[in-house]
Amino acid sequence: MGHSMETILLSILLRFELPLESWNRAMALKVIKRLQLLRQTGAHLCPPGELSRTRILSVPIGEPMCVACLWTSADRCIQRQGCRKLSQPDCGRMSLSTITKDPFYTTGSVSLHKDSVPRFCLSQLHRPTDAEEKAFHDRLVSCSSSRQVLRLLRTVEIMSDTMAAAALHRVADIEQDGISLKDPKVLEEDTLRALCCQLERDSGRLTEAGLVSALLACTRLYVDPWSTLVVRLVSESQERLDRGQMSVGQLCTLGQALLALEGPGCGMLEQLMVQLQRQGPGQWSLVELTAVYRLLQAGVGEEGRYQDLLNAMHTYTVSVTSRMDPPAISSVLSALVVLNQTQAMPLVISLCKQAVRHIPNFRDEELGLVLGALMHFGHSDHFLVEAMERHVPKMTFTSHPETVTKVMQYFGRRNILSLPVFDAVAESFVYRADEYSTSQVARQIMPFGKLGYLPPNAGEVFRKVEAILHARFSHFQPRTLLNLLHSCILVERFPVNFVSKVFNRYFLQQLQEQGSGVDRIVLAQLTQLYMTVKLECPFYEGPRLLPKYRVKSFLTPGRSLETPVDGHLYNYVKTGLVDLLGARTYFASRVLTPYCYTLDVEIKLDEEGYVLPASQIDDIYKRIAVCVDGHKRFTVNTRQLLGKEAIKQRHLRLLGYEVVQIPYYEFENLWNKTEVVEYLHKKIFPLSYRLSW
Repeated sequence: MGHSMETILLSILLRFELPLESWNRAMALKVIKRLQLLRQTGAHLCPPGELSRTRILSVPIGEPMCVACLWTSADRCIQRQGCRKLSQPDCGRMSLSTITKDPFYTTGSVSLHKDSVPRFCLSQLHRPTDAEEKAFHDRLVSCSSSRQVLRLLRTVEIMSDTMAAAALHRVADIEQDGISLKDPKVLEEDTLRALCCQLERDSGRLTEAGLVSALLACTRLYVDPWSTLVVRLVSESQERLDRGQMSVGQLCTLGQALLALEGPGCGMLEQLMVQLQRQGPGQWSLVELTAVYRLLQAGVGEEGRYQDLLNAMHTYTVSVTSRMDPPAISSVLSALVVLNQTQAMPLVISLCKQAVRHIPNFRDEELGLVLGALMHFGHSDHFLVEAMERHVPKMTFTSHPETVTKVMQYFGRRNILSLPVFDAVAESFVYRADEYSTSQVARQIMPFGKLGYLPPNAGEVFRKVEAILHARFSHFQPRTLLNLLHSCILVERFPVNFVSKVFNRYFLQQLQEQGSGVDRIVLAQLTQLYMTVKLECPFYEGPRLLPKYRVKSFLTPGRSLETPVDGHLYNYVKTGLVDLLGARTYFASRVLTPYCYTLDVEIKLDEEGYVLPASQIDDIYKRIAVCVDGHKRFTVNTRQLLGKEAIKQRHLRLLGYEVVQIPYYEFENLWNKTEVVEYLHKKIFPLSYRLSW
């Protein structure tokens, strides 16, 4: 056979009467080596004209050939396992099993010659150098369209299988749009079809890394799972898996592809996880560790599966967080959220500390994942806040709108009032809000209302909000719109022009259609919005809120428009009031008013200023509402009263109450009973004089 190859080469030369002297000697030697290599690997040469009529894989005489798939290298046809497409003439849009050009190739890489179609080379002897691969990947990342990727493929002279897979992934990055491709016709491009054809035909000679990466790329391009390309890649992956020689990273890539193809119930996936657990997390690299987290996050870890593995990973990860880079930090935190690993708080805290060092280095998406995870686990760190205060003013005009929104959500959710952050976001909002989605507009404004803070440019900010409401009112989701308007009234910005649209029947019906009914917090927001308009906008003459949409109390379990009184602080104040007033009967606790607000303490006075029993309902000249404000009614890092508490005290004053505030930071400085009584007397009765204590 060895002599016949050389004889074939010489006969070709003689047939075309080409003198041997005209051949480059080095090229001739290379061609002969390629022929010998093909003979060793069992490849068959076919005349160019006959290739398109020849099957790539041999089929025993008398055996039916499955139309929907190819034979695997294990000589097992998918037909015997129940092929779904035996009656169909082809295998989908990527069912390329032959190419129309000469398959003259060497093993291991894809060779592209100028504008010709790519041709797969199966030898690892002539792989591109590391520098060439890096240069290719750099150029690939810079491609912003599929056409640029295809143009790049046509200009590369030699390409490895991993480079080919990377090109498919880049096309997927560009074209993915939800659960489909923006331009499905890109899969019909000659260059891409030829590339996939060669991956299909030469799947048995791909490296493990190239094989699993190509399979994952096919799932991301939504290639038909029963196409010959995917069937061949899956079959070959099964054989490689059976050998048990894949690395942890390759197993994770294969797992991601199998999840996309069959879901977490895939049999191969169970086999893969068994191999994955043969080595403990302590033997994995950081890249492998984060890859396993992503695999479990993608669906393998659903319903508490592999929790023992996760626990071991958490323990090990705590010890290596100091070596993690921004992508690893965000990836692990994101996985912890999806897998709901609430017991892994030591790891969350450790990752947060490491994140502080990398705040300026996070990409927009990564920073959003980090902040989302910290909100999910309810964790904040003053070092992180300080780092954000240095970084956010530099990025509000350039970062993705969703990233800026996540920043505001984090500070709002954690009740952290940061003037540098809020002022910077307020400034950028005025200039960038037109490019924000309605959801982003609402989520950036809501923290201002929640924390009761008005930035220096508040006038410009809320004029912009009003302009957006005028221009895009119908684009807002009903509850998003209600949240935005409610946030405005918390900081004394009254959306009178839009309240009438909120109180009409159609809008209220939309609120109901979003769920099984209107939940209590929505009804409370509607009620407080109506109260605000009636109390603070007397000129409003629009529709009223129907009684069936009003609540009787703003204080409800869970999410509420009032913060429950702090029990310990209240008990101290109650004891002091008994000593001050002489008896417990002279004040009432936790009083629900007709105006939906709950008073921590209510004291009644007659016209001459004497204290009346709490049970008396006649001859009441003045009512004093004592607000016992604990830590939770203020922002965590300042003494700024939260917006919902500020509006409560504002409304109580408008309703005729004399409001007396007892903040925790004043009361905690009192050391004994005498100081407490004296403090309460000066607070509640500043104009009266008492002879003895």
